[in-house]
Amino acid sequence: MGTKVGLWIDHRKALIVAVTDKGEEIRLIISKVEKQPGRSGGLRSTTPYESQLVPADDSRERKSTGHLNIYYNAVIACILDAESILIFGPGEAKGELKKRLMKNKLGGRIVGIETIDRMTDRQIAAKVRQYFKENRDKKGT
Repeated sequence: MGTKVGLWIDHRKALIVAVTDKGEEIRLIISKVEKQPGRSGGLRSTTPYESQLVPADDSRERKSTGHLNIYYNAVIACILDAESILIFGPGEAKGELKKRLMKNKLGGRIVGIETIDRMTDRQIAAKVRQYFKENRDKKGT
């Protein structure tokens, strides 16, 4: 059996569970992408020229995109040798990662994409083990 990988991903973190004949390995990758900054309490500033002190939206967007590129590249580097990849998580990051995998000619290794909300690390690892165990059992019969 080759390496089978399941990963839960959103824009803040990716938990990668690699299942092999020798056991299981779990890696955590934290993204440097920050939430869009907002005003505390939603209050409007009364300071003159305050808007000039806040970075423009396009510069924040470029910075965020740069951090996402680094983040996705780190995730892909961890799953390069996987023969099967299961991707799940709550938001848009799943689809963004899938596009990057397709671009890197790794899209054929994706065996499933699921939308799943928050999970603990143990729940994620259990889901990956269960998914690949069920698929192995189906192939065996």
